[in-house]
Amino acid sequence: MAAEQRPHVDAVTGTATTGHEWDGVRELNTPLPRWWLWLFYVTIIWSVGYWIVYPSWPLISSYTRGTFGWRSREAVVTELSLLKAQRGPMMQQLATAPLQQIADDPLLLDFARAVGKTAFADNCAPCHGAGGGGAKGYPNLNDDEWLWGGSLDAITHTIRTGIRSNHPDTRPGSMPTFGRDNMLQRPDINAAADYVRSLAGLPVAPNVDLARGAKVFADNCAVCHGRKGHGQARSASTISFRSCAGTAARARRARRYWSTSRTGASTSSSSRSGRRRSTT
Repeated sequence: MAAEQRPHVDAVTGTATTGHEWDGVRELNTPLPRWWLWLFYVTIIWSVGYWIVYPSWPLISSYTRGTFGWRSREAVVTELSLLKAQRGPMMQQLATAPLQQIADDPLLLDFARAVGKTAFADNCAPCHGAGGGGAKGYPNLNDDEWLWGGSLDAITHTIRTGIRSNHPDTRPGSMPTFGRDNMLQRPDINAAADYVRSLAGLPVAPNVDLARGAKVFADNCAVCHGRKGHGQARSASTISFRSCAGTAARARRARRYWSTSRTGASTSSSSRSGRRRSTT
């Protein structure tokens, strides 16, 4: 019986096996290397020292503080304070310098771009994308078409006050639902949409009544979007991208931006990046 309990020894290596066998293959009971075992014991001793000098063990309402008195949160606050002090002079210049002065000063401009890149990633990228390419419902910031103006002053105002925010100087952009609320009938909506296409330099059907669309637009849309759809800085966005294109090449891009599909009073299109975008 003692012979039956004796562990099996591998004939090739001379090492005892664990007794496990799969399809005739036995598992060797090879001991761990001594250096590995000693290193493992050292890590155990090191962990005990770590528990003593650093905060580690949770208590009922607090935690052990450690003999070193080190706190990870305090270390982060200290590093951020040092960074703030290091950036202080440049940040003060950014806060007081006019936008054009920042654009004309290479040092200030490089610093503003570096800080702005982080601010964009933290606040804007979730909607507009990491590269500003936009997404469904969020405009593409890489092209030359701007709903609320593409100048430094216009972009700054948009960022500071937002769109339809609680800021008193926000860009409202609250377009009425003319069709749903029966403010306009379908023929008037279609005529106005055709007229908006003509403002953007897009082709329209030869039999459309642009005069009717112009009248509907003047009576209902021009008060916010402007007589030619150029937009009002405080009330509505640009819907005639021909006005902000400036060159023939940009006009062609603007015409490609607007699609030929139309539902109600909204026009949807694909931007140059291939993402969908809608403008009402």
